Amino acid sequence: MNDIPLSILFTILGVLILLSGFFSGSETALMTLNRYRMKTMAEKGHRGAILARRLLKRPDRLLGLILLGNNFVNILASSIATIIALRLYGEAGIAIATGILTFVVLVFAEVAPKTMAALRPERFAFPAAYIYTPLLKILYPLVWLVNAIANRVLFLVGINAEEGHKETINTEEVRAVVNEARHLMPKQHSDMLLRILDLENTSVEDIMIPRSDITGIDLGEDWIDIERQISNSQRTRVPVFEDSIDNIVGMLHLRKVLNLLSRDELDIDTLKAQLREPYFIPEGTPLTQQLINFQKNRRRSGLVVDEYGSIMGLVTLEDILEEIVGQFTTDASARNTSIHLQSDGSYLVDGSTHIREVNRHLGIRLPTDGPKTLNGLILEHLEMIPEPGTSLMINEVPIEITRTSSSAVQMAKLRPMTENEPVDNNTAKLQK
Repeated sequence: MNDIPLSILFTILGVLILLSGFFSGSETALMTLNRYRMKTMAEKGHRGAILARRLLKRPDRLLGLILLGNNFVNILASSIATIIALRLYGEAGIAIATGILTFVVLVFAEVAPKTMAALRPERFAFPAAYIYTPLLKILYPLVWLVNAIANRVLFLVGINAEEGHKETINTEEVRAVVNEARHLMPKQHSDMLLRILDLENTSVEDIMIPRSDITGIDLGEDWIDIERQISNSQRTRVPVFEDSIDNIVGMLHLRKVLNLLSRDELDIDTLKAQLREPYFIPEGTPLTQQLINFQKNRRRSGLVVDEYGSIMGLVTLEDILEEIVGQFTTDASARNTSIHLQSDGSYLVDGSTHIREVNRHLGIRLPTDGPKTLNGLILEHLEMIPEPGTSLMINEVPIEITRTSSSAVQMAKLRPMTENEPVDNNTAKLQK
């Protein structure tokens, strides 16, 4: 070493510091890569992404290779710096070399390259993958030995490095990704994605037409009334029953009988021949599962039943789709008639209206983890049947009872509060 010129030693030291920076930066870049973007790029044929993904399938081997190289060049750089210091300053130069080398390595081989790699991981990781792939093959025996010892230590604490990195992501992480990417896509698209994620937390009871609101054909009525109902029905599919909805006979597709009715060829027997066996849905079925069930059974509507087999309500495919895309019915006769905008900006809402529908229509957040209807929510909070004129506050939404019966709240006035609007203490007197 004493025969090597100082200029060459300084050159070697500079190269070693650059190599140290490469190892440090590439480690950060590879470990902070967006795995799903890398997967997409690899499937499109990006060579660097393919190699990086292959390396990351065994992160223990990749880290073993990187740290092996990084420690080797750092130790060699320290030795070269010590030789240079001894030749320039003698024994006193060792302390000087240690201080200077620590600063240089920290700035140029650690902080700077790692920061750059964290900000631009793909620019650093993909080129590095071209180098690490053949290097891993060359140094595999040494890397294997280091990993074998390290993995044995990890096994003692309950970690199996052989399992590798599993590219999994849960629902909340997907939701966070969609929220962060809102500025990259139309708002309508991001809202639809979030609504799809919400389907698994929503069951058929949350969106069903309640039993009391189901309109069907009662075969016990006069034939003239049945004909009138078929002609004027706003729905395509309706349940057919005898005397009570619990005595369901089948589901009728009205389009199949309207032509018969127009030709005066429809009677009770012909109508029964057009019926399809009713399709029943257990209460508590998540909307994600029910959407699959509708597709598998080739059905567009079903009757929700409780554990005793009693009919609770009716759910259609359109109801589930509207949970994803929002209201898409354009027929004025089919639009929601239970929520009415008033001249003062408030809304009159029927007590039987679903809370999810109220939230969606008014842009508010009444709780949906308890009662399903506005009437049920009010009664749960007040624990009594209120008198008209009673006011309460739920989740910062003022609610005034306008009409009641002996057993339910029939109509209430809601006024969504704007941002920074002061709370009226009189309105909030029954807030819980």
